[in-house]
Amino acid sequence: MNDLRHAFEQAAEAVKRLDYRPDNDTLLKLYALYKQGAEGDAHGEQPGFFDFVGTAKHEAWAQLRGLPQDEAMRRYVALVAQLQA
Repeated sequence: MNDLRHAFEQAAEAVKRLDYRPDNDTLLKLYALYKQGAEGDAHGEQPGFFDFVGTAKHEAWAQLRGLPQDEAMRRYVALVAQLQA
């Protein structure tokens, strides 16, 4: 798991250095996979109705409920690698 954790952290740094800004759907997927990999299932209060971005992020993360953290990390690393290609 340490190798996976290291690859996950490397991917989190690499995504900040992309030459372009991914589309919003991809950004939500990145956010949700990162949060699921780093923290597990969604927790905390859902943002208020008028916080559209916060609500979208929370809902994307909540859709991954039950996905094991190591699988979320693998998917995150794969998605970042795809974006770098």
